[in-house]
Amino acid sequence: MIHLKTTQEIKIMKEGGKRLAKVGRKLLKLCEEDRTTLEIDQEAEKLIRGYGGEPSFKTVKGYFWTICSPINEQIVHTPPSGRKLKEGDLLTIDIGMRYKGFHTDYAYSLVIGESHDKGKNLFLDVGKKALSKGIKAVNKGRRVGDISQAIQSEIYGNNFFVIKALTGHGIGRKLHEDPFVPNFLDGPRERTPLLQPGMVIAVEVIYSFGTEQMVYEKGNSWSIVTADRNLSACFEHTVAVTDTGAIILTKEE
Repeated sequence: MIHLKTTQEIKIMKEGGKRLAKVGRKLLKLCEEDRTTLEIDQEAEKLIRGYGGEPSFKTVKGYFWTICSPINEQIVHTPPSGRKLKEGDLLTIDIGMRYKGFHTDYAYSLVIGESHDKGKNLFLDVGKKALSKGIKAVNKGRRVGDISQAIQSEIYGNNFFVIKALTGHGIGRKLHEDPFVPNFLDGPRERTPLLQPGMVIAVEVIYSFGTEQMVYEKGNSWSIVTADRNLSACFEHTVAVTDTGAIILTKEE
């Protein structure tokens, strides 16, 4: 069941999302060589609570951290640890915040240090463009399949791969709500959910350098990695559907 939000509820989520975006920006300063992902996580929790929220991910049963922090071949759900970041690592910061009862979700990927690797730079640029094109497809009267198709076209058009088993999602009072928002179109778009004013979704581009296949990382009950151990990245915004178009909730204004 898709839970439509009222104008007032979207206003609350926009405020929460703006605060989450500020947290994300401040964490960028900590994404540097020799820093551990656990240190970033601890600062993330302090910032979220300082902005009047609480960590969304800690509401997930069995998950005890504020961020997910995949590195290189790790795709999603990787818990923070004492692992030190190295120059050239591809790090994803995935973070959620509950503010006044409503969640927002946000993610970005970056290369640690100075990146002169054209392949990695192109890989990240394509992910950012795919997210932007996916969000541009968010309009009342269109369908989730339009978002999926826009993302798929950008990723595969540049010879990269969508991790098909992982998707974006609805969001609101719960971190994960209906509908699923896949990054590829599987079947007729007309059979995918209609976008209606009041819908709030996390458009989450999850993709890899060389494969659609994923496996669980050995010795880590949460972390998922690419089957070929090549690079993965993620870009995500929480977006509201309104009568006048899409509103990106997880950005500073």
